[in-house]
Amino acid sequence: MRQAKLAQLLAEDGHTVRLFALDCHQSPIPGLVQADSLQHIDRADCVVLPLPVSQAPGILTAPFSQMPQPLAPILDALSPAQFVCGGILDDTCCAMARERGLTVHDYFAREELTVANAVPTAEGALQVAMEHLPITIHGARVLVVGFGRVGRLTAQRFAALGAKVSVAARKYEQLAWAQAMGLGCEHLEHLAGWLCGYDLVINTVPARVLGRAELEDLRRDCLVIDLASKPGGVDLAIAGELGLTVIWALSLPGKVAPVSAGAAIKHTIYNMLRELGL
Repeated sequence: MRQAKLAQLLAEDGHTVRLFALDCHQSPIPGLVQADSLQHIDRADCVVLPLPVSQAPGILTAPFSQMPQPLAPILDALSPAQFVCGGILDDTCCAMARERGLTVHDYFAREELTVANAVPTAEGALQVAMEHLPITIHGARVLVVGFGRVGRLTAQRFAALGAKVSVAARKYEQLAWAQAMGLGCEHLEHLAGWLCGYDLVINTVPARVLGRAELEDLRRDCLVIDLASKPGGVDLAIAGELGLTVIWALSLPGKVAPVSAGAAIKHTIYNMLRELGL
């Protein structure tokens, strides 16, 4: 939905936009055309690939397509003169692009987009927590693991609703910021043995930080929400073995706020084009 809304916003700005592998979108919107083939893709000044570009090595992320979409024929149809961009480029995609002389710009690597995406991610975490916790956010004991962009905004929003929020981070400057904001602090290296009092644990670190020792320390009614991108930060097999409820909430911006998420990508692409003088 994020990509579909992006296409609509670009068309509303006066661009001619063709959709491919986004079969969910129903025209008519002036300037927006639903294409059933790659014909004329070579005429595009700008080609926008999804976020993430690949759902598996060499396969385009296209959940609204009627069939799997290999990346190879898409890249084969492009030329080095075109501006091609996408989000979260894996090694296979980068290698395939290089073989064809293409440069694919990663819009998700841009700071303005990651900051903008942190807002709907934090709000989406609140939504997920409200839907699955049997208690109010107000008064709940919440641990946010990681204090980067997403961790900071998530901690702020839960605290604003009256949750008793603590932060687990590895960097001492992050812990200092958390303490300055009135939040509790835990060092990421020493979580085991200090987790039994939490009602909700929210992970934002895209590395395995909640393994057996940490998960065994949680109460069985503690909800765990993992906001981290793949491979995630929670050992799901051990969590299942222990009977814990873990929600791996991937791609929240596109799910909870597709218009805002699409607009953030649009502005980022405009910034990239402006910087290149295009």
